[in-house]
Amino acid sequence: MPAVITSHGSHVPEHDGKITFYVILCVIISAFGGLLFGYDIGISGGVTSMDDFLIEFFPAVYDKKKHAHEDNYCKYDNEYLQLFTSSLYIAALVASFAASKVCSKFGRRTTLQIGSFFFVGGVALQAGGINLAMVVLGRIILGCGVGFGNQAVPLFLSELAPARIRGALNICFQLFITIGILIAGIINYFTANIHPHGWRISLGLAGVPAAILLVGSFAICETPTSLIERNQIDQGKATLRRIRGTDNITAEFDSIVAASEAARQVKNPFRKLMRPSSRPPLVIAIVLQVFQQFTGINAIMFYAPVLFQTVGFGNNAALLSTVITGLVNMFSTLVSIYTVDKAGRRVLLLEACVQMFITQTVIGLLLLLHLKPAGSLNSTEAIVVVVFVCVYVMGFAWSWGPLGWLIPSETFPLETRTAGFACAVSSNMLCTFIIAQAFLSMLCHMKAGIFFFFASWILVMGLFTLFLLPETKGVPVDSMVERVWKQHWFWKRYMIDDDENDDDKVVKG
Repeated sequence: MPAVITSHGSHVPEHDGKITFYVILCVIISAFGGLLFGYDIGISGGVTSMDDFLIEFFPAVYDKKKHAHEDNYCKYDNEYLQLFTSSLYIAALVASFAASKVCSKFGRRTTLQIGSFFFVGGVALQAGGINLAMVVLGRIILGCGVGFGNQAVPLFLSELAPARIRGALNICFQLFITIGILIAGIINYFTANIHPHGWRISLGLAGVPAAILLVGSFAICETPTSLIERNQIDQGKATLRRIRGTDNITAEFDSIVAASEAARQVKNPFRKLMRPSSRPPLVIAIVLQVFQQFTGINAIMFYAPVLFQTVGFGNNAALLSTVITGLVNMFSTLVSIYTVDKAGRRVLLLEACVQMFITQTVIGLLLLLHLKPAGSLNSTEAIVVVVFVCVYVMGFAWSWGPLGWLIPSETFPLETRTAGFACAVSSNMLCTFIIAQAFLSMLCHMKAGIFFFFASWILVMGLFTLFLLPETKGVPVDSMVERVWKQHWFWKRYMIDDDENDDDKVVKG
């Protein structure tokens, strides 16, 4: 067995356990929450570009698209269309806080089931919408599903997985997001030619993974941590024995019980998050979400169809760009699954910062020098940009994409885990909303300069990772305080013991 470092510098064996078939089944079913999130990301951009959808709900945008002079940087700039896309993320932001309470009180599995019902209801309203209000309401309900799903799934995966492969199993969430994006792009290509209800098919097909998630959520188990935290000790121990495939679970069971005892002493986890000892994981969680969205992945994904069309792919440009970048995205995420528990989190993040900084800068320079508002790139320039697009997507897909979800899900102590991860999810949704609402307008006004804007963020991200982000590879989730935060050169100054008489503790009689 591999070893992990304790806070005293000695080596202790890792908790025993196998990778059981049941754990793999639970991982696949729960990761469908990521597939739904990815499908919505991929489907909404294609649907909002379909003429039948625009004629039905956004006739002014359709008229502009058909009759206005086309500007490479401004042709998709419309605040109402942006609001249609971004409304989902505001709903997810609000829902994530409700999901945090449900996660703590009723468990990760129940939270996932509630999210599944939201997904099914939102899909039905969107696909069957007869007016804009119905469609927007459907997106808001879908947003609630995203809030509940994104809160429950990463926590579920981190608590279910053995420490030595926790990163790989948790990244299955991000892998399924990329699969959802790829599937959505392919479906949009074919439904775009089905008139006048192709957009309804695109939106309605989200019901398939939603139904799988809903039915499957009744077949998976609750995590041992959640069961023990809610005083279901015997069931928690039996579940731990089942998912580890061994009777030798005493050390891990005792660790979870100790963490649960500490968690039960905290009656207000959000207030506990404001204490100095909670600051390191909270700051890391929120900052990672901000950085994930400000890598500029939206800029790259938006420009891919234009760039691929310039190369000469003609009418198939949208399909080819979506499929090629989608495949790169998906296979690069597999690289992360393979390497994250070997190379570690920091190595992947730092390498990707260099890779993404170079590609963003090169793309920005090429567009600044050669792509005018009404012009185009020559074939050689466009091919260079296409290659750099793929290299950029690779870097994001094996680093900031999956690790932005993994690290916050594994670094909070149990007493603030659901509350802290709710802050991470809501921060992600807020930043996604800001990018979705403002990006097209920023592109119109900043033009190629937007790529330098994101490159500067990547530079800041690299410095933050280098100096302030600790390595969490191989450390059990309930041992992070002792083995990570109390050992870090900067964050250890915040790891002071809380006063037993603080009002965020349960008063003992």
